[in-house]
Amino acid sequence: MNQKAKIWTSTFSITMAISFIFYLVFYLLTVIIGTVAMTQDHASAGLAGFLSGIFIIGSFLGRLWAGNTINRIGLKRMLYIGIIFYLIMNLFYFFISNIWLLLFIRCLHGVGFGIAATATSTLVGLVVPASRRGEGIGYFTLSLTLASAVGPFLSIFLYHTFDYSILLILSVIVLGLALIGSFFLKIPQHVIDIMATQEKKSFHWSNYFETTALPMGFIGFLIGVAYAGILTFMANFTAEIGLVTAGSLFYVVYAIFILISRPLTGRLFDSKGDNFVLYPTLVLFALGLLVTGLSTTSIVLFGAAALVGLGYGSFLPFGQTISIRKVSSERIGIATSTFFSLYDMGVGLGPLFLGLIVPMTGYRNLYFYSAIFVLVIIVIYWLIHGRKVAK
Repeated sequence: MNQKAKIWTSTFSITMAISFIFYLVFYLLTVIIGTVAMTQDHASAGLAGFLSGIFIIGSFLGRLWAGNTINRIGLKRMLYIGIIFYLIMNLFYFFISNIWLLLFIRCLHGVGFGIAATATSTLVGLVVPASRRGEGIGYFTLSLTLASAVGPFLSIFLYHTFDYSILLILSVIVLGLALIGSFFLKIPQHVIDIMATQEKKSFHWSNYFETTALPMGFIGFLIGVAYAGILTFMANFTAEIGLVTAGSLFYVVYAIFILISRPLTGRLFDSKGDNFVLYPTLVLFALGLLVTGLSTTSIVLFGAAALVGLGYGSFLPFGQTISIRKVSSERIGIATSTFFSLYDMGVGLGPLFLGLIVPMTGYRNLYFYSAIFVLVIIVIYWLIHGRKVAK
């Protein structure tokens, strides 16, 4: 009976659509914000990179606050707070002409994103049947995957076809749609009951961090650093090797292969266990980075995108599933916040780390070194989780 428990409820579907919008707006602005700062505000490359990182810092703070507060104020109210704050901060971009004020707004924008994203991720963790949690969260994180493909593509295309303002207008419109969609979101009674059981507590670190989620959160941080090279430097790398068009389509191919593989990997994760899926996943990610560095033609680059999609693209849902597996229902929000906060920090700080290496290595060698780094992550995964998994 449990294996036939329903995943695709209206609550699940609406939450997935709203989550897609959150991440779409993140990518729409993050991919191009550095370029805009350098061309319009004459910012240095380092300061332009920091505009991406400070959003993630804001997201980290937002997730921490939301993870600690969500049980007390409720999922629906937390979602409203996140969306409205995310939308309001988006409106401020229209009126900013000072680079330092832009940094401040980017940080606050990240706070709104972190609050909103924690609400949707926590809700899904509670409504997906436990017997199909790997599969269900795998489907849900397709919203992140699709956003990571559509967002960068639209960002680059619309910016060069029109201008920066069209990205701001589009972001406001879709966040408005997310707010409207949230009105139709029904929170199941069992979720409301779980939220109501959490009493207000005095300050304690356990209110902000779930220790059982830290191991996979740390792996997520390292994976985020490795992926930052794909997210941040792909446009520059493909321009350098004369594959600009293929570079813009990299994320589309990446997303297609995640869509194809996700139903199978979700079922395998639930039936065969963590290591059966995660070891091949990490190896494929390393191969994807290696092939990216070797790319000289569009076909090879698309092959790299497929490997990255099958590898990196499969880590996030299963990392979250492992992180919330052993916690009580009322701490799923904190565990989710812990995992994604660390992962977000990896993606946000990765460009700063890798940006220091690029001048010495060049883009091609950066991907080679990133592939080696992922092999090291595999060893770390084995040490802190893989060897403890029951066979």
